[in-house]
Amino acid sequence: MKKTIKDYQLENKKVIIRVDFNVPMKEGIITDDTRIKRAIPTIKYAIENGAKVILLSHLGKVKEESDLQKNDLYPVSIRLQELIEKEVFFSNKTRGKELEEKVSSLKKGEILLIQNTRYEDLIGKKESTCNEELAKYWASLGDIFINDAYGTCHRKHASNVGIANYLPSGIGFLVEEEINKIDGILEEDTHPFVVIMGGAKVHDKIKVIKNLIQKCDLLLIGGGMAYTFLAARNYPIGKSILDEESMEFCKEILNTEEAKIILPVDHLVSGSITSDKVSIKRICDTTELDMGFDIGPQTIQLFKEKLSSAKRVIINGPMGCFENPNYQEGTKEIYQYLTDNHIKTLVGGGDSAASVNQLSNPNKFYHISTGGGATLEYLEGTVLPGISVIDEKK
Repeated sequence: MKKTIKDYQLENKKVIIRVDFNVPMKEGIITDDTRIKRAIPTIKYAIENGAKVILLSHLGKVKEESDLQKNDLYPVSIRLQELIEKEVFFSNKTRGKELEEKVSSLKKGEILLIQNTRYEDLIGKKESTCNEELAKYWASLGDIFINDAYGTCHRKHASNVGIANYLPSGIGFLVEEEINKIDGILEEDTHPFVVIMGGAKVHDKIKVIKNLIQKCDLLLIGGGMAYTFLAARNYPIGKSILDEESMEFCKEILNTEEAKIILPVDHLVSGSITSDKVSIKRICDTTELDMGFDIGPQTIQLFKEKLSSAKRVIINGPMGCFENPNYQEGTKEIYQYLTDNHIKTLVGGGDSAASVNQLSNPNKFYHISTGGGATLEYLEGTVLPGISVIDEKK
């Protein structure tokens, strides 16, 4: 079992907390502050226990000079200050005298947010390659390291794995909750256990499917990835998305696990995503000009029937292109059924979380993960480097 922030005496300690402030922004304005809000309990616990808090986070990708301004964390420091109702100091430098002076002047209960860790990627990708010199430098700024950035736990970066190699370490409340919730639903011995997979490409989820198909009673497949499975069964898919490199995998798993896998029987089709001419067609009636964008009413009903006795569900990926109002119904109806029937449901991160926020009530689900790639890898059974490096309880 990993140490947590509660396992350390924080009074007068400089506590480096790796948070996930990788929030969506448009022209310097934060459009969704969920990730900032999710980090607040750990930050508050630290300052209430007398810590001098140093926050590290990435924002976007930094490949060239023009990326620096659009991925500036300063607006995040302002929003954090509003949410936590306490002054948040900001260092525009990721290393050097200016940063060191701000760290040394911190008093207990104060907060300093350091500029985007990926500024260090501009020359030599030092953050993303877990550069040892950079990791040692950041570690030298603190006494204790707490990883509360679950969304980056599948990455081996200087700001998470790197620092943890040089300081006493633990996880924050967000990472602890993610681990407990995912482990909880995977290890619970209740059946039927149903997995619902959506999203675009099969390739990204092959390892998840291989792992969960051994544990679940049914696997319902919707979204763009359904078309590769349908093509593997020789159904016509028209111009719908096809993941060619995953065809053999789909054929193999359909042969070995056919009884568990449920595919769409109808869908909403159009000539293009921008067209308002939408038709409902049975899968077998798909023409070469059709492009599928959502599961149809018969599939919705079929999926509901398969979920009717479910005791626990993991859903990863929407059932259609939910960003377009024409193709929201499949995803919305499945969410509605799960919540109306109080079925214990864990929602994977990324597009899944975004679709829940847009189409349903997040508070009605057992858990909505904050991690996209991290949750996928965890569901694969992969050990996440950002968690494995953390000190064990004795």
